[in-house]
Amino acid sequence: MCGVVGVVSKQPVNQTIYDALLLLQHRGQDAAGIVTGQGGRMYMQKARGMVRDVFRTRNMRALPGEYGLGQVRYPTAGSADSEEEAQPFYVNAPFGLALAHNGNLTNTQALRRELSATDHRHINTGSDSEVLLNVFARELDRASDGLPLQVECLFRAVRAVHRRVRGSYAVVVLIAGHGLLAFRDPYGIRPLCIGSHADGAVMVASESVALEGNGFRLLRDVAPGEAVFVDLQGSMRFESCAEVVRLNPCIFEFVYLARPDSVLDGISVYQARLNMGETLAQRVISVMPPNAIDVVIPVPESSRPSAMQLAWKLGRPYREGFVKNRYVGRTFIMPGQAVRKRSVRQKLNAIAQEFEGRNVLLVDDSIVRGTTSREIVQMAREAGARQVFLASAAPPVRYPNVYGIDMPTADELVAHGRDTEEIRRIIGADALIYQDLEAMKRAVRQVRPEIETFEASCFDGCYVTGDVDDALRASRGGVDVPAGGMLALQGQAEEEGRP
Repeated sequence: MCGVVGVVSKQPVNQTIYDALLLLQHRGQDAAGIVTGQGGRMYMQKARGMVRDVFRTRNMRALPGEYGLGQVRYPTAGSADSEEEAQPFYVNAPFGLALAHNGNLTNTQALRRELSATDHRHINTGSDSEVLLNVFARELDRASDGLPLQVECLFRAVRAVHRRVRGSYAVVVLIAGHGLLAFRDPYGIRPLCIGSHADGAVMVASESVALEGNGFRLLRDVAPGEAVFVDLQGSMRFESCAEVVRLNPCIFEFVYLARPDSVLDGISVYQARLNMGETLAQRVISVMPPNAIDVVIPVPESSRPSAMQLAWKLGRPYREGFVKNRYVGRTFIMPGQAVRKRSVRQKLNAIAQEFEGRNVLLVDDSIVRGTTSREIVQMAREAGARQVFLASAAPPVRYPNVYGIDMPTADELVAHGRDTEEIRRIIGADALIYQDLEAMKRAVRQVRPEIETFEASCFDGCYVTGDVDDALRASRGGVDVPAGGMLALQGQAEEEGRP
């Protein structure tokens, strides 16, 4: 998962892009990058690290221009350790292009072979975003056929990209001296929205919170298979560029990836999580009487709305039993299981008075490997809890995700091949309650009933692009595994602040 943003304005955009990336920091903390355009020239700064570390005052001064884009990266393809794989990527022909991408391509290896053997384009990194940029550049070269750039050429190139590329992708492209292009895959798996400012500026971003936090008004989401071009005067032109489209937003965005104050594809993330808490309460009631629970405590952060609604439905007290250290990095992107396990204790501290002598129901957004959950259950016991129950606002995660979320291989998922009782024993809880899959889908769909299907492959094993085989699932969509093994790139996906 990553966060992308693009801006066209009559004013310098470096600070606006920086502020938007801060609002999208929860989507990636491995690397950050900004490229701006002034006239026909581009300026770029990118590096590993968080936004506040990558962009110092001297870097911001070196990013002039009235149009630009940025990205915060969490690597799900390529190498987590490579400085060169920070985005955006740039090619000088045709026209001068810089690209940032959120998602994961599922036919990367085939595209690499085509680009080398047929298109004669060189790929210098393991990033699928560089592959995507070169595919687009080749198709734009064909569409323009040596003539000056026309908007119709951009849309023809996007159509060709849709025909060649498989997987999930929300893309922003800067075109030197011309403007900004954004497009989304035909399934709309990864989010992308567009908004306008009172001064005429236009912004596209992964989440609406990046727009609203910068004073932009959300206009709408970019539709599946759709492209939008924003010229240097801020004029927008939309066009559907895919033959077959079907909206299948990633349901994991609503479980924990997105910020609760965002609206994705017309669905309030906060309301979706409240609804999940209500349906989870029904599951809890089917397993145990509510009076067996003394207190409901969320695992910070993203489980809070679900936990609050669950407590209200059960008629049980809601308490904050864990205090989060906000200055410890997210364990989702920490290299190695041992480091992540240690960081749980560094990030969370239990308030003993909320646990001592009580039967506690902990509510988490999801359970991936179970190692973090086991550590948190143990912390609750050490704080004096008499019994510790655990409820997950998401169903069991049984399958890898290949569309841009760093899920481990199936064998490393605690729910793969195990029933709830086996998982409960591994985690060490006195009771374990999972959300029902169909109930979770209904909870999210309730906010916008016209969305019929979701991308929920990590729960149900159904991959909407139809091209995912066992080999691809085993490789998690093409992530390069560094020396030291799979654990070096794995991590339990969490909302900002969650251990």
